[in-house]
Amino acid sequence: MGKYANFLRDTDLFYNLTPTQLELIENICEEHVYQAGETIFEENSRENELYIVYQGQVEISISPSLIAPRMSTEVHPEPVAKLLRGQSFGEVALVDEGVRTGTAKAREKNTILLRIPRQKLIMLCSTYPELGYRVMYNLATDLAGKIRNADLKIREVLLYRKDQTEV
Repeated sequence: MGKYANFLRDTDLFYNLTPTQLELIENICEEHVYQAGETIFEENSRENELYIVYQGQVEISISPSLIAPRMSTEVHPEPVAKLLRGQSFGEVALVDEGVRTGTAKAREKNTILLRIPRQKLIMLCSTYPELGYRVMYNLATDLAGKIRNADLKIREVLLYRKDQTEV
C-alpha cells in the first residue's frame, strides 16, 4: 500500500473498502498544501473536487448576503464548520456539479489536503461498480449526517428566536 491507503481506510468516506480499492482511490488523490488563512475555494465558485483533511484544519464559512445581497449593513461570512484530519468536504459540488455552498480556508500552516477530482472518481466508480457502490453509500451516509447536524443547528436558532420574542 502507498502513502495514503491506511489513512483513507480510516476515513468515513472510504470505510469498508478493500486494500486494492483503497489503492485505486489513492492513485487519483492529489496532495495540496495550504497555509493558515489561505482560501481553498470560494462560495459560489464552480469547482467540483472532493477534499479530505490529511493534516491541519479547515474552516467552512458561509455568507448571509447570499439570501440578502442588498443589505444596508456590511455582512461578513460566518464560520459553520471546523474540519479535522479524516473529514471530507466538497461533496455537494462533487455530486451535483453545482456551485460551492461555502468558502473553505486553511486554519493552520501546512494544512495538507487530498483532492479528488470528480471526473476521476466517477470514472473509477463506473469502472469498478462494487467500489462505486461502497463509495456512494458512504458518501450518502456522510451527507445525511451533515444534513441532520445542520437541521439541529437550524432548530436551535429557531428555538432561540422564539425564546427572545417571548421575553
